[in-house]
Amino acid sequence: MSDLFGETSQPAVALARKWRPRRFADLTGQEHVVKALSNALTQGRLHHAYLFTGTRGVGKTTLARILAKCLNCETGVTPEPCGTCSACTQIDTGRFVDLLELDAASNTGVDNMREVLDNAQYAPTVGRYKVYIIDEVHMLSKPAFNSMLKTLEEPPEHVKFILATTDPQKIPVTVLSRCLQFNLKPMTQQQVIQRLAHVLEQENINAEPAALNLLARAANGSMRDALSLTDQAIAHGAGALDAAGVEAMLGTVRQDYLFDILDALARQDADGLLQQPRLLSEQGISLDATLQDLGALLTKIALAQITPQAVQDDQEATRIVEMAARLDAETVQLYYQIAVNGRRDLPYAPDEISGFSMTLLRMLAFTPEHSVSRDTVASGSNNTQPAQARMAQPATVASRPAPPPAQNSAPVAETRAESTHATSSDWPAIVASLKLGGMARMLADQCELKSHNGNTILLGLAEAHKHLLDKTYQDKLVTALKQKFGEQLKVQIELGAASGQSPVEVRARAKAEKQAEAVAAIESDPFIRELVDQFDARIDPASIQSLGEQQ
Repeated sequence: MSDLFGETSQPAVALARKWRPRRFADLTGQEHVVKALSNALTQGRLHHAYLFTGTRGVGKTTLARILAKCLNCETGVTPEPCGTCSACTQIDTGRFVDLLELDAASNTGVDNMREVLDNAQYAPTVGRYKVYIIDEVHMLSKPAFNSMLKTLEEPPEHVKFILATTDPQKIPVTVLSRCLQFNLKPMTQQQVIQRLAHVLEQENINAEPAALNLLARAANGSMRDALSLTDQAIAHGAGALDAAGVEAMLGTVRQDYLFDILDALARQDADGLLQQPRLLSEQGISLDATLQDLGALLTKIALAQITPQAVQDDQEATRIVEMAARLDAETVQLYYQIAVNGRRDLPYAPDEISGFSMTLLRMLAFTPEHSVSRDTVASGSNNTQPAQARMAQPATVASRPAPPPAQNSAPVAETRAESTHATSSDWPAIVASLKLGGMARMLADQCELKSHNGNTILLGLAEAHKHLLDKTYQDKLVTALKQKFGEQLKVQIELGAASGQSPVEVRARAKAEKQAEAVAAIESDPFIRELVDQFDARIDPASIQSLGEQQ
């Protein structure tokens, strides 16, 4: 192309068009469909109507065009069209006379469909088959669908229909039953990253891995969206892709901010936590998107607590596993639920910052006390006071003082355990003092101390909890015990019958005893008895809470 000054320039082509797959081998993430179609083409088992379903940008129309080339390539019907013959090149450029693409979103009427079907009876002009690609077919009107039925049921030998839709539920079952249906899957984040890296390498554009990660997350499984966003990011970054530029363009949340929020929650640092809404607002980041990404991060943390291998491909795998060790499973689930509900309630808040701040404060207020104390020990924090202590606590009715602490309290047991051999009654206090979190803490809580002889500790675990015997969790427990009793310690864990001395069972019994004492205190209180007698009332034991149990 020459301009007014005689200079030749080539018009830029959008990446999504330039890198559109032209062969089955170029398609990413749809191997299950490619395999089925390739086998059918090789064996000559061709159907007259195909239906491709899936979300936007996963390759439905692209796959339809490749199939049209496979059917009309001059080398014959093949799963590997040559790509150089006139039929292949004309299909690639959209000029093949025997390939008709119809957008059902703008041609919904029965007249449009009748015109298409009237032409279907004539033989192909230059190709082997007449191929009709009907995109967004679910948008056709009911009369238009009815007009298709006869042709779909008994089509001419030279006609192939390829239908594509994002919403197959809206297609009449009479049409569905006449098609071979293939569901195209959204691409995984890793697949999108790999494809983008390949494209940008061919385009000689430098890109930071973190930038590709952000683009892949924003694409949400759509390769077309990913390439379009990449085009936009290249323009924004003046030919280069860096994480800061992509973040600014997308208005997305940097993972650092999310980990800062969780770190402040783990340390119960109210001041640090409440700085986050201001920092995010100053960056122009959507707080709704922040809660969405926080929920996604908490999901990964929960998975990492079950099995760290589940997040090993994530860019932030190390930090996720570390946070999974700092927060227990109960706390992660609580934060996730609060984040989801907070996002749902955000439109009803006085303003976005208020709604976001209240969501964070809710997480802070309802953080379980045992989670706070363990993180304080593990991090060496010098917090003067947990957040819960700064908040007013509701009064609890009680007619007598709380029972004295048990004789095997943590400080006494710890001193005795380090100076002599521990016993089964010491084990709950020992576990409470260990620097453990997540599933490793759960393993310790479910174990019983069978014996402690010399430098050997034998633990017992009930058969019902054998799923906790993951090497990763065992290694964390052994490391924590060695820190307490010395590096020479050997730890053995055997499966067998439980005797009811695990920390979980001990705590449950203690809680039940306290609850029983609280109920007895209320029931024996003279004032309460007078109310019951005077108003023929009834005491609901479930509503009574012992001192020290309220959150």
